[in-house]
Amino acid sequence: MATRRNFFRSASVLAGTGALAACSGTGGSGYEQAASDTWRAVAPAARPHGAVMRELVRCATLAPSSHNTQCWKFRLASRSITVRPDFARRCPVVDPDDHHLFVSLGCAVENMVQAAAAHGFMAHAEPRDDRIEVMLEPMRPASSDLFHAITTRQSTRGEFDGRPLLPAELKELSHAGSRPGIQPLLLTDRNALEQVLALVTQGNEAQWRDPGFVAELKAWIRFGESEAVRTGDGLFSRCSGNPALPRWLGSRLFDFAVTPKSESDRYAAQVRSSAGIAVFASRGDGPQQWIEAGRAFERFALHATALGVRTAHLNQPVEVPALRQQLAGWLAIGGWRPHLVIRFGRGPVMPRSLRRPLDAVLPAPGPV
Repeated sequence: MATRRNFFRSASVLAGTGALAACSGTGGSGYEQAASDTWRAVAPAARPHGAVMRELVRCATLAPSSHNTQCWKFRLASRSITVRPDFARRCPVVDPDDHHLFVSLGCAVENMVQAAAAHGFMAHAEPRDDRIEVMLEPMRPASSDLFHAITTRQSTRGEFDGRPLLPAELKELSHAGSRPGIQPLLLTDRNALEQVLALVTQGNEAQWRDPGFVAELKAWIRFGESEAVRTGDGLFSRCSGNPALPRWLGSRLFDFAVTPKSESDRYAAQVRSSAGIAVFASRGDGPQQWIEAGRAFERFALHATALGVRTAHLNQPVEVPALRQQLAGWLAIGGWRPHLVIRFGRGPVMPRSLRRPLDAVLPAPGPV
């Protein structure tokens, strides 16, 4: 779930010119309408069973995924939903063991569990070898703040306001992000944040020395609004505060201007503006633990959203194996594996990422 989306920021000056705006693919792209449709509020109401099931899948797809690949597939049955990985949308360079892919599935499952309760189902998620079975048992509808946060949660790529969170808020977030065998370690001391930043910087520099990493990241960047709307996935440039540009120009500026130093400088500003960093770790290490880590993080993110707190990923220290070992040693967590490094704090709303249509993640016709 890397967040390296900065490119030639001064292009925003160019993007303001009439000639570039005319060829940028922003006019009439439908991005604003697509974003509004994607993130529309969920309103539980009496509706056909099949429509409810599709709505649960829609809520699941609003979860975060590595590079916004949306690496999941769903199959509907009368009282269950099967969640499977979509290996065609994996990121083999940054995520060679599919760790982030399975974490993303866990995030989607947690959204589904929260939405199911609001729609009158108790959801029981059972990870299997190659899938997750979400069994649905009828119950009285029970809405929650976490459910309402599904459509307002956002991974914020910009800086936060630097204000600390209250002790009670930190306690709530720690509780929300804890699951059996999964623990979030919340770091708020400035020296500790600098230690994590040092690992982020080392990881950033190591990754940017790998041409394969750069090519994979660039392939998932959506430089213009029309491109973002057409694909419905990937890392839309405006979501990180950059201008929307046609791909031919955005791609060239990316190659010319993005450097390990420019990215490290940006991460430094982001970390130093944050209220804290959460490291999610598990006792075991395998797809089941990765899924559980995703569920724990998503509960943390949804609860943070309900508190007006935003989150963003800084996963370089867990993506580079040697640094992951250093992080675990520094945290003194024994044999536990660190899965995610998440900065949190209060900050502005950014433009929204998009999602693919439901028919892209459901078989046709979807049995209900």
